[in-house]
Formats: sequence, C-alpha cells, structure tokens
Amino acid sequence: MTQSLQKLFTFDEFLEFLDTQPENIRYELHDGDIIQIQPPSGKREVIVAFLTVILGYECLRLKLFYGIPKTATVKPGNKTSGYYPDVLLMNFSNLGNEPLWEKQSILSKPESIPLVIEVVSTNWRDDYHKKFADYEEMGIQEYWIVDYAGLGSKELIGDPKQPTITIYYLSDEGEYRGKQFKGTDRIQSPTFPELNLTAQQIFQAGGLPN
Repeated sequence: MTQSLQKLFTFDEFLEFLDTQPENIRYELHDGDIIQIQPPSGKREVIVAFLTVILGYECLRLKLFYGIPKTATVKPGNKTSGYYPDVLLMNFSNLGNEPLWEKQSILSKPESIPLVIEVVSTNWRDDYHKKFADYEEMGIQEYWIVDYAGLGSKELIGDPKQPTITIYYLSDEGEYRGKQFKGTDRIQSPTFPELNLTAQQIFQAGGLPN
C-alpha cells in the first residue's frame, strides 16, 4: 500500500471520495485513513484468479448458493474501515439483509460472507493483524491468508520462512483458530471439506514456478 491521505474520514466520506476517483485506482479505509492500494504483481493476480475459479467450481459442485463478486466492500461493524478482500465468497441468500448492497455493493453482515481470502503482499501486517482482528470481530466464519512469498514474520509462519497458507475458522467462543499448510500439505477448509488441493498447487497456480 502507498501513502494515506492526511485527514481521517468517516465511512460515508470514504464512499464520497471513491465516487471522485478513477475506477482503475483502488483504495481501502483503515480506521478513518484512506489507503491507496498498490497494483498487484502478476503472480499474485494469477493466484487470485486460480482460487476464484477453483472455489467457484466447488460452489457449483456442492450446490452452494454462493458467488464471488468482482468488487465488493466489506465493512466491519461500526468501525471506520472498508476492505476489498482478494477473494470474497458471498452468500446470495443474505443479500436482502444488507442495507447498502443494492446501491453500493457493501457487505456488513457475517452471514453474507462465508469466507474471505487475502493474498499477502508487502502490507502483510494488515492481513495478519488488522484484518485478522476485524474479520474475527465481525464474525466471518473462515479466513485464509495466502502468503505465497513467505513475507510474514518468523513468529507467524515459522523459521525458516517459506510460503504458507493459514486457514482460520471461527470457534464457538467467537475466536479464530488457525492451521498452517505448506508444500504438499492438503488444504483443509471447513467451507469446502472435500477440496482436493495442496498448498503447493495454489502457490504454483497456472504453472508458475514458486
């Protein structure tokens, strides 16, 4: 992410700001701070595209009434924040309960978001700390952090650092519990329990070398 603007914004002011900006430039709101998102690398986009296709297929195969929108904003509770997850699984059945969806493509109910995925870039602290806390507090049932370049700290992904996928699920106590997957580890997803996919296959999406 690049530099932020100087003043703090409300969520409504953030939406007004977006209306004045070119569509090819993306921004997020972090506790009132508008942050411009850096253009993603090619490999990161391939991983996002790969996961979108795979999970979309699984939704069809399992007859889940879910979809993956191209652009949608996640608004966590009453916070002055708004995020654009790299992959967002949307529950069509709950859109009628989303007051801001019809006009502005904003999701604020955990029932609308079975799963979110963040593919880590240089702003890895946001994914591992800030978004982790906000998605947990919001009550999103499943959260993947796909750290394909092993950018997270050694405390988070181990030593030596290596590409890691961490999948968190919401416990009965309302707290995230996580498990890490590396190399040939088979992904274990509560939303997609039959998913036959290894961490390495995600990291090498589209045949790209790791």
